Amino acid sequence: MNLNVVWALVLRYLFLYTRTPLRLIELIFWPVVELLIWGYLMLFIQENTTGSFPKVITFLLGAMILWDVIFRAQQGVAISFLEDVWTRNLLNVFVAPVRTHEYLAATFGVGLVRIAVTVTVLGLVALTMYAFNLFTFGWALVPFFGNLMVSGWALGMISTALILRWGQAAESLAWAVPFFIQPLIAVFYPVSAIKPEWVQHIALALPPTHVFEGMREVLATGVFSWEKFLWASGLNVLFLALAGWFFLYMLKVTRRRGLLTKFATQ
Repeated sequence: MNLNVVWALVLRYLFLYTRTPLRLIELIFWPVVELLIWGYLMLFIQENTTGSFPKVITFLLGAMILWDVIFRAQQGVAISFLEDVWTRNLLNVFVAPVRTHEYLAATFGVGLVRIAVTVTVLGLVALTMYAFNLFTFGWALVPFFGNLMVSGWALGMISTALILRWGQAAESLAWAVPFFIQPLIAVFYPVSAIKPEWVQHIALALPPTHVFEGMREVLATGVFSWEKFLWASGLNVLFLALAGWFFLYMLKVTRRRGLLTKFATQ
């Protein structure tokens, strides 16, 4: 892997934000609006709850921020690809001496930058307005974030592969794919709340489920669950490998059928 090529691609995507500041609306504005909604809901419940304020409600803010880690990582892959489509630059990328894994590594890097910006802003807003300190998780933040990023990258490859196969008509999948699994990965509620019970087995087969379950355990008891971490990590390895294979397979099909040229010039 040529790191100079990866860095050049990352810079190319980052320059889009410096040249067009309105793109920051998608990166900062919408996550902050969502955080404010959940935060105000938490305050409303707190004001209308008799007795001690249930600690479980504070899970909402932590869950919302951690969910955004998955979403931004996925967007880093999918939206970077769509940026090349929208600017008619896709063919230039694929005819250049850029290997597929270098291209994917660059989109992963963009996803990491997007996460850093968004989570920093959300963390500051949550601390300032709702006295919620993201660092309550302590060192558990590192494995949590790492696993969620990998899950987001895998979802990004899946959504990009689907767009490659079905063209610009499927662009909405760049935003929709993460929400297909959101009800199953127990972001805002425990797995035990998912009904019917057989669906819980599907939920536990998804890596992010174990991360969000572990997050709630850390906030409730202060104990980091190595079991949930190992389950999340192991499933993520499998999830990422399958997503990578799917992306490469769809790219091969697209090239063989001549769809790439047609897709890139629409």
